[in-house]
Amino acid sequence: MTTAKTPTAKSPTATHTAATAKDAIALLKADHEAVSQLFAEFESTRSVTNKKALVAELCTALSVHAQIEEEIFYPAFKAALKDKLLVPEANVEHAGVKSLIAQLEGVEPDGEMYDAKVKVLSEYVKHHVKEEQAEMFVKAKASSLDLVELGVRMAARKQELLAKKR
Repeated sequence: MTTAKTPTAKSPTATHTAATAKDAIALLKADHEAVSQLFAEFESTRSVTNKKALVAELCTALSVHAQIEEEIFYPAFKAALKDKLLVPEANVEHAGVKSLIAQLEGVEPDGEMYDAKVKVLSEYVKHHVKEEQAEMFVKAKASSLDLVELGVRMAARKQELLAKKR
């Protein structure tokens, strides 16, 4: 994994990193898929212990994902595309997701309300993912953004954030 220091474009490491790194969109899509799988596992389990573990994993994954988008991807997207609609909307959606995460973190699965909050969180995330992939990612791919360089920075920041949560 790369470190927080991004190699310069002329270094041999940069060439190697660029050849092996996921671009920003691939990284974000992989996160989307992983979270979708966690929601599916939650829906299929009846075990309170499993529910609690899955929700903890979901909260971490979603928090880290939102943070790397907000710190790195969205500012780059907004600047490159002079966006005044998609990023603000995505940030509002993130606020709703973060509110539900705050209501679920560290709470014991206690029946209907807990499950309902996870269900609504899942629906918010599905809606957000659909919009990102259909609109934002398409525009990002068509832009002058260096998606590999963004992906390197995002992957490094993601590892840093996950290390802090362990």
